[in-house]
Amino acid sequence: MSEQKSKGGQPPPRWFLKAFTRLHVIVYRVSGGRIGRKLGGDEICMVKMTGAKTGKQRTIPLMYVPDGDAMVLVASQGGAPRNPGWYHNLVKHPEVTIEHNGVSRALVARLVDAEEKERLWKVCVEHYAAYEDYRQRTTRDIPVFRCEPR
Repeated sequence: MSEQKSKGGQPPPRWFLKAFTRLHVIVYRVSGGRIGRKLGGDEICMVKMTGAKTGKQRTIPLMYVPDGDAMVLVASQGGAPRNPGWYHNLVKHPEVTIEHNGVSRALVARLVDAEEKERLWKVCVEHYAAYEDYRQRTTRDIPVFRCEPR
């Protein structure tokens, strides 16, 4: 069982993340994507996926890292001790639609293996340095998905 490391601060509470996510999607949709395209100065995308337990469609804002014609998603959840709920969604239902800058793309999310993750992790940290802080907050192996064209 993984335990949270004490260094690097605490991730936000799960209830806060869920409420913030719902609000973010609403603001993004109502503004036609003019508001909510960035989080803390970094670009985000909207990921439409199928819920692992419910089978319902969900849309959530996520940080992403471009990688050629693919988009990389890091299941860091701010270094929380458990994987985010969307991790389970992508494992069970890897077909996603990602909207970025008004363009929607049908992609398939693939959990990368250790070798590919080593390469991608460096790219992810260059793109968003806080990922390394998140990795220091937790003992779990933070999953990385590469979303590729269908």
